[in-house]
Amino acid sequence: MKKTLIFLFAAIAMLSCKTKKKVAEQSISNETVVDNKAKEVIKKHYENVLNFQTASIRTSASYEDAHQSISIGADIRIKKDEIIWINLKFVGIPMAKALITPTRVSYFEKKNGTFFDGDYSILTKMLGTDLDFQKVQNLLLGKPIDNLTKEEFIAEVADNLFQLKSKNTSNTEKLYSFESANYLLKKQFINQISQNRNVLVNYPSYFNQDNMFLPTGVNIVANQKDQVKIDIEYKKITFNEALTYPYSIPDGYTPINID
Repeated sequence: MKKTLIFLFAAIAMLSCKTKKKVAEQSISNETVVDNKAKEVIKKHYENVLNFQTASIRTSASYEDAHQSISIGADIRIKKDEIIWINLKFVGIPMAKALITPTRVSYFEKKNGTFFDGDYSILTKMLGTDLDFQKVQNLLLGKPIDNLTKEEFIAEVADNLFQLKSKNTSNTEKLYSFESANYLLKKQFINQISQNRNVLVNYPSYFNQDNMFLPTGVNIVANQKDQVKIDIEYKKITFNEALTYPYSIPDGYTPINID
């Protein structure tokens, strides 16, 4: 089961293209910013609209935990707000497929002939924070996992970034960092204190394609009982092509359960 989870999550982890021109970042001084700056940062960030219907992405990824490290490739197809489809490959050989919708997380892997078909508990367990379809899609697109307009934040400038810290940290601590030129998300950290789990997501840089800002890659560190590290590199992306999402679990495969 462990290897299957690795193949699944490493593949769905991000949407970008490394070959495009990177976006320049503006330098700012470290200083305390008044609280109403938070609303301005949030507003300007969400003005970076991602206006596409479908995306086709070719990626490579590395995964590391206390027991092993692997590298894989993945073809990812997204129908915005509806479907995330993944075809996983190792040295060019198909190994697994996954289909994610707003109501379903399903995948199968060929080596052991096993499959999972259920809810988002499998991704929540892997990444160390509560997830649903919109949150996974946001993670892929360089957007905050949660809707920032529904929470209150304290704003400041630190490490040459605008930082938003959640005001209410009794159970969940959140930190979002944005670059100053285009208010693009550089880092998001969610710490669920009572559940002793957290996830840190970094976006190294961005590119502008078809007037849309997208991350060039992503680095994820998730901590629960063990630490998981995922680094994603993106090779090619195309938008608004007519895509198909073929998926069916082969007969005779064995279901797996989440502990």
